[in-house]
Amino acid sequence: MDDIDRRLLSLMRDDCRLPVSSMATILGISRATVRTRIDKMTNDGTIQGFTITLKAGAGVYGVRAIAMIEVAGQGGEKVIRRLQGFPEIRAMHTTNGRWDIVAEIEVETLEAFDKTLRDIRHIDGITSTETSILLSTRKS
Repeated sequence: MDDIDRRLLSLMRDDCRLPVSSMATILGISRATVRTRIDKMTNDGTIQGFTITLKAGAGVYGVRAIAMIEVAGQGGEKVIRRLQGFPEIRAMHTTNGRWDIVAEIEVETLEAFDKTLRDIRHIDGITSTETSILLSTRKS
């Protein structure tokens, strides 16, 4: 990956709907080169998908939360594999310090949130969790 690829990814991260011709003009390269680079990064797995970002509080998910998860011993990979199967977990991060995993949860109702937390807490290898509901987003 070179500087042009990084600049292209930055443009796409800011506005993935930006036309290829506009990206080419901004980068000072041809449209064909932009398309080739996007295709290459898609094929090699650098770009794993194209998505949308919703405005915070858009009403799609009624409850959003961050769950900090502590894992016993060396069971982290097994726990992560189990957590990856939860559609309610929108993102997952490993971290240092007291907590091993941070999971971003989005569900429609408090009842669904309660069920998701119970299911997470029943996974073998999880020793402790701490969860905070996100009340509002000030910067995204």
